[in-house]
Amino acid sequence: MEHDDLPTLELAFPGPERDRGVAAILSGEKTALTGLVEIYEHAGEAVPVTGQRFAVLDSEGRPAVTIELVDVRVVAMKEIDDDFARAEGRGYADVAQWRAAHEEFFQSEGVSEFLGRTPVIDDDTLVVAERFRVVAPDDPIRP
Repeated sequence: MEHDDLPTLELAFPGPERDRGVAAILSGEKTALTGLVEIYEHAGEAVPVTGQRFAVLDSEGRPAVTIELVDVRVVAMKEIDDDFARAEGRGYADVAQWRAAHEEFFQSEGVSEFLGRTPVIDDDTLVVAERFRVVAPDDPIRP
């Protein structure tokens, strides 16, 4: 399956934040992603599932890398741990730094504009915690 045949995934919004995220995936530093369940619901999209592959787009909208999800969990924010926070590849030393950055992003102007309101973020806010591996687009799917 080529990049063009895969569903796409866009990190954050186009610009420096997305570019840093794509670079962290390419370098192997980033092996986890977090999404706000409310965004999936608002967009009418299903939560991704283990084994699903995505072409991760760069800020120009071009496929930069293919990933395969190896673990997907819907959890409350309070369930994220230091190990997962570090796997996000953004230099978080611990879950407190991860939490502050994600609260800021989930309540950002761009997310608020998309949702039509600023979401309430607290310990019980549901997120999609995804771990992934980088694959070549034509690698066979693992069982």
